[in-house]
Amino acid sequence: MFTNRTSTALKRTASTARRYLATPASSTFFKDEPSAPKVVTDSVPGPKSKAASEKIAQFQDNRTHVLVADYAKSKGNYIADVDGNQLLDVFAQIASIPIGYNSPELLALAKTDEFAIAAMNRPALGMFPSAEWAETINSGLLSVAPKGVPHLFTQMCGSCSVEGALKAAFMAYRARERGDAEFSPEELSSCMKNEAPGSPELSVLSFKSAFHGRLFGSLSLTRSKAIHKVDIPSFDWPAVTFPLLKYPLADYAAENAETEARALEEVEKTIIEWKKKKPVAALIVEPVQSEGGDNHASPGFFKALRTLTREHGVFFIVDEVQTGVGATGSFWAHDKWNLKNPPDFVTFSKKMQAAGFYHAPTTRASAPYRNFNTWMGDPVRALQAREMIKVIKRDNLVENTSQVGDYLYDAIANLAKTPAGHPHILNLRGKDSGTFISFDCETAEVRDKFVRDMRGLGVNMGGCGERAVRLRPMLVFEKHHADILLDKMETVVKGL
Repeated sequence: MFTNRTSTALKRTASTARRYLATPASSTFFKDEPSAPKVVTDSVPGPKSKAASEKIAQFQDNRTHVLVADYAKSKGNYIADVDGNQLLDVFAQIASIPIGYNSPELLALAKTDEFAIAAMNRPALGMFPSAEWAETINSGLLSVAPKGVPHLFTQMCGSCSVEGALKAAFMAYRARERGDAEFSPEELSSCMKNEAPGSPELSVLSFKSAFHGRLFGSLSLTRSKAIHKVDIPSFDWPAVTFPLLKYPLADYAAENAETEARALEEVEKTIIEWKKKKPVAALIVEPVQSEGGDNHASPGFFKALRTLTREHGVFFIVDEVQTGVGATGSFWAHDKWNLKNPPDFVTFSKKMQAAGFYHAPTTRASAPYRNFNTWMGDPVRALQAREMIKVIKRDNLVENTSQVGDYLYDAIANLAKTPAGHPHILNLRGKDSGTFISFDCETAEVRDKFVRDMRGLGVNMGGCGERAVRLRPMLVFEKHHADILLDKMETVVKGL
């Protein structure tokens, strides 16, 4: 627990650590956001947060609560809590807030008749879409569609997006095998008994340490933490080793190339072996394994993956639920791979607020009601995504994230070289990846203490994997925010 004594000591140390605070503490995008964090309680969460959390505990598990927020008072890059603390938020609702709390543009949207009508008359989009639906999608989500996947299926969440893409991949795989033939009577009858050939023995290949969601299909692909999976039946699907690179990359170029080559060999070997039992219909991969520890691989690795999947007739699903919408310094993380042949599916959610998957025209379902549900997305979230995309484009927020990320990465690299930083900031990664930056601490216990102590100094952040700290600031995160973050980091590492 972050104690009163620790809090007082860290605050005293923070008053002398000002190396990074040379840039003006004013926001380009939020003129009235706080100029600095403010912590008024001895620890975070404070007493009011704890009391409010206990009320929630009467009907819902509260053991994952970090604090109870006051969203009316949250602004820009700062989250406020019910105790009156204001924290610089570089976790951003698990990487889900793109343009800041209480964005003026989104507040204005919420006051329009367009928004009110969509909110009060939620349609079953697959059957009764509104007259405005096509324009909402064309001017919003489709305006940023990844190259080569111009069709869109809207969903409710990241896990739903993955589930929908899996279904689409299976249906497209069987349609390719079947050709122009209709479903056979045997297929139609056997599927009702969950038996082949109607329920075919197919599989999806994923990577160890991956996270793709918590529904049944997506959870079968998730391999990040045992607590996510224990007690839940799963599909018998293969998983292969993701190439865990060594850092600094420049010092281990040859060794890392060999690591990626071995991983690619394992991918191809698994695809070939599983053709004899449950053929691999699709391979799914995150551009960065986020929940699993922020594991990166080179563009060359992903290019080779795409080549392998095409050679073996395996659909290629890129899961951009956490990496998409600008955080890596490009709108889609996989843009940086410069693929000759685009993915077959790209899933999204989180920073888009809306959710779904983009796909190629050839992977649309062969018959109605095959990929279908009541809501098929949410017009309110689609409107929100449309306005956020406008702001992202207008304010060049992807470029802002790229530039601030370069600045932040270099500063953390320098901090890691200091006597205070070197023992605690290890395996820094995310160079040239916008603000999608992370590093390891020497143990999980040190990582957890680092995150707690940062919160006590007014910075909300999160961990991932076994011992990693991940940075997930918003696209409106600027250099002066980075200076505040770095100042607090320097203070905390000196006290570890």
